[in-house]
Amino acid sequence: MAHAKNHDYHILAPSSWPLLGALAGFVMLFGAVLWMHDITPFLFWIGFVAVLYVMFGWWRDVVIESRVGDHTGVVRLGLRYGFILFIMSEVMFFAAWFWSFFKHAIYPMNEYVGSEYIPPEIYQVDAFHLPLINTLILLLSGCAVTWAHHALVHENNRRDLITGLALSIVLGVAFTALQAYEYSYLLYKGWEFGGDKFFSNFFMATGFHGAHVIIGTIFLAVCLIRAMRGDFTPEKHVGFEAAAWYWHFVDVVWLFLFFAVYIWGVPS
Repeated sequence: MAHAKNHDYHILAPSSWPLLGALAGFVMLFGAVLWMHDITPFLFWIGFVAVLYVMFGWWRDVVIESRVGDHTGVVRLGLRYGFILFIMSEVMFFAAWFWSFFKHAIYPMNEYVGSEYIPPEIYQVDAFHLPLINTLILLLSGCAVTWAHHALVHENNRRDLITGLALSIVLGVAFTALQAYEYSYLLYKGWEFGGDKFFSNFFMATGFHGAHVIIGTIFLAVCLIRAMRGDFTPEKHVGFEAAAWYWHFVDVVWLFLFFAVYIWGVPS
C-alpha cells in the first residue's frame, strides 16, 4: 500500500547492507590477491557470492521502496544523477585502457634502454568479418532497448516493452557467445593472455568490455522480469532508464574499440 509523504525526500531507515557490502568487497578483493599469489581461490569466491547476495538484497529493498511511494520526483532525480556519475567513472576506466593502447601502439619502446621493440608475429584479425558482425549485433540490441523505452514512455505499450527487452537480451547473449568464440580462436592461433603489450591491451580492453556486456545483459534481464510483473510506468521507470543508459554506454565503448583496436591498432 502506498503511503502519503509530507516532504519530497526519502529518509532511509537503518540498514545493514552498507556494512555487509563493505565486508563482502574486502573479502573478495583480499581473496583475489591470495589467488594471484597462487595460495587459494576459495576466499575470492566466498566474497564474490557475498557481494552478489548484498547486491540482490539491497536492490530488492530499493524496488520495494519505489513500490510503497518513497521514490518521489526529487528522489528519482537524485538516482539519475548518481547513475550518471557512475557512468562517468566507467568512462574514465575505459579511458585508461585506451590511453595504454594508443601509447604503446604509437610509441612501442622496449623496456630495456637502447634495445628495439619487435612487434609479435600474430594471426591477423579481419575487422570486417566476426568483429563487424558483433558490432552490428550490439547496435541492433541498442535499437531494441530504444524501441522498448519508446514503447513505455510514449505509448505505454507493455507488449512492445517486453518484446524489445527480450530481443535486446538475446542479442546481448549472442554478442557474448561470438566474442567467446573469437577469443578461443585467437588463442588457438597463438595469441596470449599477456606477454606482449599488444596482447595485454587487447584482451584487457575487449575483455572488460565483454564483462560489461554480461553485466548489462543481466541488468536488462532484471528489467524484463520486473516489466513482466507489472513494474515501470511512463512516469516512474528509473531502473529501466538506468539499464538503457548503461547499455548505450556499452554500445559506444564498443564502437571506439572496433575502430581503434580492430581497424587501426592490429599490428601488420
